[in-house]
Amino acid sequence: MLDKKLADRQARERGICPIREELYAQALDEIIREITINSPETGLLLLRIRDEARMTRAAYRTLYESGTAFGLRKALQSEQGLSELQSKNGELSGRVAQLQNSCKELQAKCEAIEKREAERSKEEEKKYEEEIGYLKKTFQQLKNQLDVLQGQKK
Repeated sequence: MLDKKLADRQARERGICPIREELYAQALDEIIREITINSPETGLLLLRIRDEARMTRAAYRTLYESGTAFGLRKALQSEQGLSELQSKNGELSGRVAQLQNSCKELQAKCEAIEKREAERSKEEEKKYEEEIGYLKKTFQQLKNQLDVLQGQKK
């Protein structure tokens, strides 16, 4: 009769099914009623067992629901955290690109300054060489004039 009622009300065979739970509870209540008529102590014991089983199921249901709610909250938090991290990653990537461009500009300026300084150094070296050449030439001329003057005095 129980199987017929389960089939008539289309109770699921596996998993959580409120229809199956209700029909089994009715069957257990009927068994407890019939046993209580014959043996009151056994009937009371079965009532305590039924009540304990109901409390245990209710505790498991509460744990399941709170666990599911906790999991959903954590999933939402991780999604929010992920979007925040992605936006921060985008910002930091932009900052990195900006700093790389700045670095390239500074390197180009440094190379230009080094090139300009090398040219200036060559120009100064050339100028000093010309000045040294002029001074050597002047010295030689003065020395020649001194030799000529000393030769005239002798």
